Amino acid sequence: MVEQFFHEEPCACMERCLAASDDEWFTKRFRQDVPPLLSLNNSGLPDNIYAWWQSLQSKSKASYSQVIQQLFSVIPGGDHYRDAGPSRCRTCAVVGNSGNLVGSFYGPLIDSHDFVMRMNKAPVEDYEKDVGSRTTHRILYPESANHLDNTTHLVLLPFKTLDLQWVTSALTDGTIKRTRFKVIDKLRANKDKVMVIHPAFMHYVHTTWLDIKSRRSYPSTGFLVLMFALHICDEVSVFGFGANSKGTWHHYFENIPKSFRRTGKHSGGIETQTILELQERQLITIYRGW
Repeated sequence: MVEQFFHEEPCACMERCLAASDDEWFTKRFRQDVPPLLSLNNSGLPDNIYAWWQSLQSKSKASYSQVIQQLFSVIPGGDHYRDAGPSRCRTCAVVGNSGNLVGSFYGPLIDSHDFVMRMNKAPVEDYEKDVGSRTTHRILYPESANHLDNTTHLVLLPFKTLDLQWVTSALTDGTIKRTRFKVIDKLRANKDKVMVIHPAFMHYVHTTWLDIKSRRSYPSTGFLVLMFALHICDEVSVFGFGANSKGTWHHYFENIPKSFRRTGKHSGGIETQTILELQERQLITIYRGW
C-alpha cells in the first residue's frame, strides 16, 4: 500500500520526480537500494565490492571495520537523505568546472536550487555572476581538499582506506600529513556536516551505469557527483560540464590557450554518452554555457 501511494505521489515537484520515472532505460540502471552515503549501520562491504575498492589503491594494512568505527566516532553516523516522499521537492544544481561557465551569467539560477554541489577546489569568489555564490555540498578527496565554511557539507570521495583515515585525522589531531602526496593535515570544516560517499555506491556507478568490467578504471568525480544528485534529489540541473562553444576543454578559473581533454583512468566517452542520454530522456537539465 505504501509503495502504491509513493508511486502515485512520489514528490511535490511540478516537472519531474526522478525516483518515479517509468523510463525503462533509467529504471534498469537506477537502484534505490544502494545507499549513496556511508553510515554506521550500512558500512559493511560484500567481498566483491571490497576487492574492487581495494584494487583502486595501494594495499592497506588497516582494519576497515576499525577505520569505520573511528570515523563515526568523529562524524555523524546516521543515514542521510532517505526522506523521499510526496511532500519533498528537492532541486539540486551540480556545478562542474568547465570554462563554458565563463560569461554564462548562471549565478542566480544556480543559487536558486536547494542544494548546490561543487567539486574539489573550484573557487566561487570573483566568479559569482557565472557560478553562483552558494555551496551546500563540496565533494572532494584528500588531495583536492580545501578549508570550508561552517555551513557547507564536506562530502568525501574515498578512493582508498587512507582517505577515510585522513578525514578522521584532519578533523581531530592532524596526524596524517600525506596520502598520495602532501595534504591538509588539519582541515577547517564543520565535522557535524561531513559525509562520505559509500564505496558500494561507487562500485554500482562503475558497473551498472557505466557497465565497466575493468578494475583499472573508475568513474570521474563529476560523474559520481551527478549520480549522487540523482539519488538524493528530485530535480537535477547540470552546469559546467563539457567543452565551451569553441570546443575548448578548460576550467572556468584558468586561462588555457588551447584545448585539452584528459580522462586518465576515467571512461570519459561513456560518461558523456550517459549524461547526454539522461538529458535526451528529460531526466536532467543540462545548461551548456558558452
